[in-house]
Order: sequence, then structure tokens, then C-alpha cells
Amino acid sequence: METASQAFATEGLGVSLDEIARRAGVGPGTVHRHFPTKETLYEAVVANHLEQLTVQAREALLADQAGSAFFPFLRRLVREASTKQDLTDALARAGAVVTDSTRQAAVQLQQIFAELLAHAQDAGVVRIDVDNEDVQAMVLAAVTGERRRADSARPGRLANLVLDSLRP
Repeated sequence: METASQAFATEGLGVSLDEIARRAGVGPGTVHRHFPTKETLYEAVVANHLEQLTVQAREALLADQAGSAFFPFLRRLVREASTKQDLTDALARAGAVVTDSTRQAAVQLQQIFAELLAHAQDAGVVRIDVDNEDVQAMVLAAVTGERRRADSARPGRLANLVLDSLRP
């Protein structure tokens, strides 16, 4: 999965299953048995990534004492997204059907993220007039800004400027 994730992140859906197998050091049959199409492997990578983000968000929520985990979690989202292609858009362009398990993983992430946002708002570190959709749009804006300034000598600066607008 890690090899597939890296290959898709750098090359998108253009990379073949055989190439992923070669990079992983396994035979093509092994990959094809578990993932009959490239799109099924790609969706598995997406679902795995969503599950990892959910675990990270839950850990941030549990460890948080004053809403201080919110912005580090957002910055992690921006960093990770800046190094990967937009997975769900690529799946849609490829005509892949997103399964219920992937949709459920996305719903779980949204739910725990809503809790993290509410906790940060209760702690007074995030404006109370923003909601999940606002924050998701801000993260997307930060990702877009970072991609456009990828050659910048100050990585993360633009993301910080965008995300700071969420502070009271």
C-alpha cells in the first residue's frame, strides 16, 4: 500500500499495476490478485489515507487540553495534501466507483474533525463563526497556495497566512 501510495502521489493514475508491483518487490500477479484494477488499488490507498487521518485527528482530540492541537492538525493536512494529487478527483475522473467503506471512512473523518473544531472553538483558539465547510475550504486554499509557491524559500508560510484567518 505504501508503494502504491507513493507511486500515485508522484505519478497519478498513469502508473501501472505492474510498475507498482515492481517497485514493491512483488510479482504482478500478487498485486492483480488483491486489486484487479488500478482503480481498486487507488481507492484502497484513499481509504487507508482517510483512516490514518481519522486516527491522527482522534489522537489530536484526545491529547488536546486547550484547542492547541487544531492548527498543527490542519498544517499536517496541508503538508500531506501538498505532496499528493487530489485522490477523490482522480478517482472520479477515472470513472471509479467509490465504495461504501471509503465513504464511511470519509464520514468518520468529518465527524472527528467536527469534534476537533468544536473543541478548538470552545477553547477560544478558532473563530466561532466558522463551520466545517469553511475550514475545509480554507485548507484547500492553503493547499492551493502552497502548490503555487512550491519553489518558495519559505515553505508553509502561505498556508500559515491562510489558516491564521481562522483565529479569533
